[in-house]
Amino acid sequence: MRANRLKIKGIYLLYRLLQALGLPIVLVYFLWRGLRRPAYFGSLRQRCGYLPASFRQTVPGAIWLHAVSVGEAIAAVELVRQLRLSLPRSPVFVSVSTLAGYHTANQKLRDSASVFYAPLDYVFAVRRVLRALRPSLVVVMETEVWPNLFRETKRAGAGLLLINGRISNRALGRYRALRWFFSGVLAQVDLLLAQSEDMRQRWIGVGAPPDNALAAGNLKYDFDPEAAQIAPELAAWLERLQAGPVWIAASTMPPERAGAPDEDDLVVETFLRLRDGCPRLLLVWAPRKPERFDAAAQRLQRAGIAFVRRSRWQGGAPLALPGVLLVDTIGELAALYRLGDAVFMGGTFPHRGGHNPLEPAAFGVPVVAGPHMENFTEIAADFDAQDAWIRVPSADRLAAVLAELLGDAARREALGQRALALARARRGASVRAVEALRASYEDALSRPLPVLWKRLLLGPLTLVWRAGLSLDRAFKSASARTPPCPVVSVGNLSLGGTGKTPFAVWLCGELKQRGWRPGVLLRGYRRSGGPATLTAAPGSTLAVEAAGEEALIHLRAGHAAVGVGADRARALAELQAGQGIDCAVLDDGFQHWRLRRDCDIVLIDALDPFRGGVVPLGRLREPFSALKRADAVVLTRTIAGRSHAGLVREIRRWNAAVPVFFARTVAAELAALPAGAFCALGNPGSFRATLAQAGVQAAFFAVFPDHHRYSRREVQELLARAPALVTTEKDWLNLPAEFQSDARIRVLRIHIEVDCADELLNLVAARLQAAATRA
Repeated sequence: MRANRLKIKGIYLLYRLLQALGLPIVLVYFLWRGLRRPAYFGSLRQRCGYLPASFRQTVPGAIWLHAVSVGEAIAAVELVRQLRLSLPRSPVFVSVSTLAGYHTANQKLRDSASVFYAPLDYVFAVRRVLRALRPSLVVVMETEVWPNLFRETKRAGAGLLLINGRISNRALGRYRALRWFFSGVLAQVDLLLAQSEDMRQRWIGVGAPPDNALAAGNLKYDFDPEAAQIAPELAAWLERLQAGPVWIAASTMPPERAGAPDEDDLVVETFLRLRDGCPRLLLVWAPRKPERFDAAAQRLQRAGIAFVRRSRWQGGAPLALPGVLLVDTIGELAALYRLGDAVFMGGTFPHRGGHNPLEPAAFGVPVVAGPHMENFTEIAADFDAQDAWIRVPSADRLAAVLAELLGDAARREALGQRALALARARRGASVRAVEALRASYEDALSRPLPVLWKRLLLGPLTLVWRAGLSLDRAFKSASARTPPCPVVSVGNLSLGGTGKTPFAVWLCGELKQRGWRPGVLLRGYRRSGGPATLTAAPGSTLAVEAAGEEALIHLRAGHAAVGVGADRARALAELQAGQGIDCAVLDDGFQHWRLRRDCDIVLIDALDPFRGGVVPLGRLREPFSALKRADAVVLTRTIAGRSHAGLVREIRRWNAAVPVFFARTVAAELAALPAGAFCALGNPGSFRATLAQAGVQAAFFAVFPDHHRYSRREVQELLARAPALVTTEKDWLNLPAEFQSDARIRVLRIHIEVDCADELLNLVAARLQAAATRA
């Protein structure tokens, strides 16, 4: 194991050294690409890892899917749809590498994902994206093996999957020659889903661990023809044109080597040979490369062929038939397949490896292809075996084959139906992929690394904090007081933001229902008046300045008497004497060493458990090793149906026997109204998520420091931004009195829902009863 880790480190050291040496070449490449297509310069910021501010996530849990280019973006449509159904509260981000891919992904996925340009595989760029998105899962499609992306993803605690994996015949030899390198990189992948068993064996042959590689089918079989719709105005124009037959030349490409045919020239030549026999012939021609659109138009013009460019098309543009619709836009070709009587699949004559024939097949349109389908060997083999297309051995035969096919309606119907049956029979890869993604998502435990300067500057201070906390605990525990009645603590590892107060209110209510007379002990954070120790009966009214807003929330709930003071032991004694309580709930008590308790419940935010690390590097008071002291752990902000397996496993690492319970905040629905939202919480993201659950789409979301006391001016400024406001009960209590009766300010009512609540309450009651018996 150690030798393997050293090998992987050596591989990455070599890779980064080569990257550093090759940086001047990369810069020259960027300049060349930008000069050829100025739009490329606009993508460089994102390629260096600088994403829009709106992409930045406040909590982990996003899914990052890398879809490379046009074909992968189209194949990802059904996958993303299934992901949104399976994990509806997880943001999905899709990265691409090409300008055409970006355009296609934006067009196809704009309603279900955020699209950006993938970062260069340099550590600085990859880390910047990981810190912004905070993904729990990174999914890479097909053959995108990026060493730094893979390693940094695992270092950030995210799951890493390579799906729809394939290795072309042309690339296989190179991959095998570099097996020593790829074996170390592919060891980072949690699961590799190959397109077929043959592809799975190829991946294993280049270094993928056999146990992590599965054959799961091809996502491109899951193309949904119903989702591809022609623009209404174009559809109307085409209908008025009354063309027939319609021949589609899809993704034609230039030659890769001397002597190979140029498919753009071939299309023009073939059209000229076909048009005499087909007076109403319409060619729908979509060159593969955007930079060849102008050249295609010039070819048509030189040949004297009537044509209309889609990008310059106007609703009334005339087209004399036979003629050509030149599709010089991105993302429209798939919808246009439904018009075709026959499709010629480009990239199959000039040794380019071919393109995906499944899209036209999904419309039942017969496909004609050349001899080169190396990029889609499995699909090509299926089509050959089912006699579901026509393979043309040489370019000079294309016109004759198309003429025969266009003149034989029965044969076109038979070929189209066989292709359609094949496309339908192979569907389901997206569902299988999402099942695997869901399992990996549950198992992941995202914790992106802090930036370097924070690690260097604050990392040592974290060690000082931990040492000081240990000394504080040892000193105070030695003189800890034994309480006069049983005590249960509700605490956490972090500096607020886990929902302690709502949970403590729930626990007091449940204990009261079971016959206990609970009291709750609070420090009274930021209280600014009143006696050193303050007690009150349930339902009493106190000034927020004297008791703090958390005490008022408990009093308004009416389940428990309240004791407020820095000396919790004294507050407990006064509560027992004055209110007759027989048990106490110590709010925020996991790090309160001066008072012994009989049961320690620790709350952990399931969506952001690590909070960036221990203070001052992050917002954890104690590391997860402190869970050794816990009697029960409650995961808050869980999502119904999710297992949170990775987090549970991390808890069990430190306390194998502790019971773990799932809880969540449930909000009452608010009537739809244009409203702004504001809060002053330790974790404002929790309020944002609860608002979404309640169906509130806030016009703005204002955040103030935790426990903030609002001034009259601040509230007036908020009201000036929206006709109504929504906030939390805690924040409402910190408003000036004149605004607490203002109908424009509404409180989002919530309650806690706990899975297996009886089991948790039985544990607490047993501990309290045992302590009461001993007393």
